[in-house]
Amino acid sequence: MAADLTITEFTDPGCPFGFSAEPSRLRLSWFYGERLDWRVRMVGLSESPQEALDKGFTPEVQSGAFARIATDHGMPIDTRQRPRMAATLPACRAVVAARLHAPRQMRALLRALRVRHFGGELLDAPETIDGAATDAGIDPAALAQWTAGDDVQSALDEDLAAAREPSPAARVLDDRLADWPGGRRYTCPSYELVRAGDGVQVSAPGFQPFAVYDVATANLLPGVERRPDPESVTEVLEWAGTPLATKEVAVVCGISVDQARERLGRVAVERPVGDDGYWALRD
Repeated sequence: MAADLTITEFTDPGCPFGFSAEPSRLRLSWFYGERLDWRVRMVGLSESPQEALDKGFTPEVQSGAFARIATDHGMPIDTRQRPRMAATLPACRAVVAARLHAPRQMRALLRALRVRHFGGELLDAPETIDGAATDAGIDPAALAQWTAGDDVQSALDEDLAAAREPSPAARVLDDRLADWPGGRRYTCPSYELVRAGDGVQVSAPGFQPFAVYDVATANLLPGVERRPDPESVTEVLEWAGTPLATKEVAVVCGISVDQARERLGRVAVERPVGDDGYWALRD
């Protein structure tokens, strides 16, 4: 079945807002399934730890920001202060390498990088990227070889350039964009939704509530029947194929976080991270 809608997602493994938007992305995927063709492109938030420090973003500031974002959006984030800042570009390069050489594992690698990073690991540490590769079913040595290729560098450069050329509609919503030395760029996550039949495009720059994606998709796909809400949290965990945060399960199911936690406790086990955690079905 050909997809009816292509969604290009501009994001970065190190962005807590990109991570916090995962519940909405999963609910949209649940509703529309193969009707959506997701394409992931990297924003590239920082090339080096010094780049973050030059902007005043220290480990102490990061810890406070992570605590606020975890409280506001409910995703599992270890808020302890890191020993140093970490660049995001090495992880971005790894995601692009998987996109080119192991596309079926690309989403799993992005997920694993986020889980490790927001669980307290340094995103640019080789052991973090190698561990995420293993989590995603990719040979770390192969991933390292791919990331050194000119094809990956070229594709990454194209991603970074595209992220720094927001659509005309996105530029209207300037408060959802960010500065870079050459002008304005997308923040994470930013979506460009393009209908296959006629090329009509809707831009949703920056972190948005689910209702924005819901309305945009419904207007672009008015004749497509959506899948009904899940019947159980078990169904969601089986569908996802990976441990999910309480907030992710709640949003996909259309229930409260408290309801999701109670139902998950009956059928799944939790691995705590921060003040929440990741749930996997019991064996």
